[in-house]
Amino acid sequence: MSTAVSSGGLAGHVEREEPVPTRALPEFRVGEVVVHHAGEEDIPAIVTLNNLYAPDGLTLTRSEAFVTAHLQDYQVIKGADGRIRGQVALDEYAPSLAEIVSLAVAPDQQGQGLGQCLITAAEHLARERGHKEIFAISLAEALFLRMGYTLTSIEIYPEKIARYRSISRSELSIGRKFCFTKAL
Repeated sequence: MSTAVSSGGLAGHVEREEPVPTRALPEFRVGEVVVHHAGEEDIPAIVTLNNLYAPDGLTLTRSEAFVTAHLQDYQVIKGADGRIRGQVALDEYAPSLAEIVSLAVAPDQQGQGLGQCLITAAEHLARERGHKEIFAISLAEALFLRMGYTLTSIEIYPEKIARYRSISRSELSIGRKFCFTKAL
């Protein structure tokens, strides 16, 4: 199964008492893998990788303008050649709640644990921002359960349902999406 998480969200960021930093942040290591905060030079590749999974309903289509507006929420893993091997973003719903979105690993990079590294990095960023809970909507049931998430119902996140409805009613019915949650 492809590693991708539905990215319905990032539509109305929560107001924060402290602004999210826009400067380059330090890299985050997960074992031997280095996860970087995305930079402007990464925007075209983020859009391309994200949109690769959109036709299957695994992610929502993203434009360069959208990614640019939310760049501080994106993290990437790059290969030695500088190519993005995987990516993830956070979507904030409340000061205590964030969603993992736009999780995608390049098809030729799957099976190497990069999805797990990206989820770990997203959790780390969520903790840095003071979130106490994180959730994801995904078809990657085994991956999220292995990462300590609990299967739950999307119904406990009415704000997520409202965002899906504002984007497209079909987002609520594409495939069998699972909702996962984890306390941070």
